[in-house]
Amino acid sequence: MSDGDWRARCQREWGLDAAATPDDVDWRSVFESKPLGRNLLRNPAPYGLTHDSPPPEAEHSEVRPEGPPRFQADGNYTDWTTSVEVLPLDSSGIPAEGLWDVLLDKYQPDIAIQDWYEESQLHQNIYRLHVKLLAADGQTVIAEQSVQPTEDLGKYSHTWKEVSHVFRGYGPGVRFVLFSHQVKNQFMFELFPTLVTGSSVTVRPPKPT
Repeated sequence: MSDGDWRARCQREWGLDAAATPDDVDWRSVFESKPLGRNLLRNPAPYGLTHDSPPPEAEHSEVRPEGPPRFQADGNYTDWTTSVEVLPLDSSGIPAEGLWDVLLDKYQPDIAIQDWYEESQLHQNIYRLHVKLLAADGQTVIAEQSVQPTEDLGKYSHTWKEVSHVFRGYGPGVRFVLFSHQVKNQFMFELFPTLVTGSSVTVRPPKPT
């Protein structure tokens, strides 16, 4: 297939017009990477769980270790677990996700963020999310969103809680997405983590004008 044929396939696949698909793009690579409408995160479910099923109940050890409770685990441990991914969106990053400058700068497609965390009842603050849209230098922040919900500990509930945000009209120059979430853990005799699943960063096809 010629590059023009690959370009036409991309136009049909995502409903793009000619102005959004310039000639100076490797359309075969774009089509094969499928950057629009898919989750760009590489580890969306680190515990192998899904939010379609209830989170597992904590399993307590039958045998407790001798001595007083230990409120921190041995070794290099803090009570927050942090996960960070930096996603290069176009050729300014390696490996790039297959998006192209005209689309990002002129059309600014929606960038949708979604995450699910376990209502672990460990503390009033058990989850933090921070997402940044960065320029080509990987440092300049063009847009950002932070979330730190407060939990209601007055009644017991153990389910998944959703956090979501959509970046729109963020301006030209976005080349990276930095996705960072933190979850609270507790250690008393044994580790009680707050679980996460269903993390996603998705660039949506632009709406027809």
